[in-house]
Amino acid sequence: MKVTFIGGGNMATALIGGLLKNGWSPEDVSVVEIDAEARNRLKRDTGVKVYADLAPAVAEADCVVLAVKPQSMRNVARALAPLVGGTLVVTIAAGIRIGDLSRWLGGHECVVRAMPNTPALALAGVTGLYAAKAVTPDERSRAEQILAAAGRTLWVDSEERIDGITAVSGSGPAYVFYFIEALQRAATQLGFDESAARLLAVETFKGAAKLADESGESAATLRARVTSKGGTTERALNELENAKVGDAIARAVIAAAERSRELGHALGADDKDS
Repeated sequence: MKVTFIGGGNMATALIGGLLKNGWSPEDVSVVEIDAEARNRLKRDTGVKVYADLAPAVAEADCVVLAVKPQSMRNVARALAPLVGGTLVVTIAAGIRIGDLSRWLGGHECVVRAMPNTPALALAGVTGLYAAKAVTPDERSRAEQILAAAGRTLWVDSEERIDGITAVSGSGPAYVFYFIEALQRAATQLGFDESAARLLAVETFKGAAKLADESGESAATLRARVTSKGGTTERALNELENAKVGDAIARAVIAAAERSRELGHALGADDKDS
């Protein structure tokens, strides 16, 4: 399979790195990038083929991955419309709905919408995927192969779920970083220097996440196991409960999902096809 990325930013670079680590040949990966410096960097660092124009890169592609900023998607899709033919198109741009993208692509229906997250840069991401009805099982497999290069994948059965994916895992790293910041700040208040505070906070998150992943037990069970009656952890958790931190997190995620829906409507609104 030959894949062409439109846009050579961080997420595209992460996916390309994952594909190459999984044994893909640089000859099977192309990138269209308007910035000459970025093209040179990609060519130097990865060996993939780079282009300044759409036509030659799209002509040889079995799959086109749209990795441009959401605000640029309308214009890029319209330029791509006469070139795409029956090729599978995957969009990783936040907020862009399949119906809108299909319209901009001149009615092209073979589209998969994907919502990766920034841990993909460390090949530890998770990506939600939704396929339009016209996408075949083989094409779904192709899309998954590309996104799985940077982590794990989860298919959803309705496009509305992508707003939830955006709120939980798309925005989720920011919630984790927020908590890490707070944990580091507390550590410095307890007398640790910045380096030690960072080590304690980051490694605690890494270890707890690894344990949650590998144990197969629920987070509630793992939390109960480390919470001794009358102990230090119970005291800390009581403070969190009294402050209703859990409720605040749930409200934050729901607010993010609502914002994702709002952005989808705003980005997809027609401007009289100007």
